[in-house]
Amino acid sequence: MDDDRAAVRATYERIADHFAATREYPWPEVESFCEGRHAHRAVDIGCGNGRHTALLADHAERVVGVDVSRRLLDLARERAPEGSFLTGDASALPLTDDCAELAVYVATLHHLPSRKLRRESLDEMARVLTPDGEALVSAWSTAHDAFDASADATEGFDTDVDWTLPGGETVPRFYHIYAPEEFDADIAASGLEVVDSRISSGNCYAVVTPA
Repeated sequence: MDDDRAAVRATYERIADHFAATREYPWPEVESFCEGRHAHRAVDIGCGNGRHTALLADHAERVVGVDVSRRLLDLARERAPEGSFLTGDASALPLTDDCAELAVYVATLHHLPSRKLRRESLDEMARVLTPDGEALVSAWSTAHDAFDASADATEGFDTDVDWTLPGGETVPRFYHIYAPEEFDADIAASGLEVVDSRISSGNCYAVVTPA
């Protein structure tokens, strides 16, 4: 399992610069979630190049970004100099209990290589949120047009999705593609409670709070 997580980390170290260059703008769903919310401290789990960390900085007095890729964190520091950034795994966050009123965990859950780790990461989010805190979680879904999956699938599947670097080299990236029912079930099995769950742009989204 450690080897699997190391492989995910190595993948993003390899593609970090090109990946970051293609991730310029926050997702509309994250902008909508943040609208009208303000917090003392916010956390961006799997922050990548910091595009959502920068958005959270407009909605919190302090924002912390966490990612496994040191190179992506370097780029995030350039993009969101007002943020603080930590190297860390989503399934073992380097943060204290009840430290954030607001969090986003976007496009990262599906990269964890086992259901156990994915559920642990959801428990970690519950741990770091204050009792009245709220977070947005997302993952790729079987509802996405890219996948030939049954509309009534109850379980997702593991796959590799290639990233193509300039020059044509392809780098495989691990994904767990969630069935919406499975996504809701994993959240329900964690220390989180779903406030709202929906499909948008082929992704599962849930607004959650600690149970």
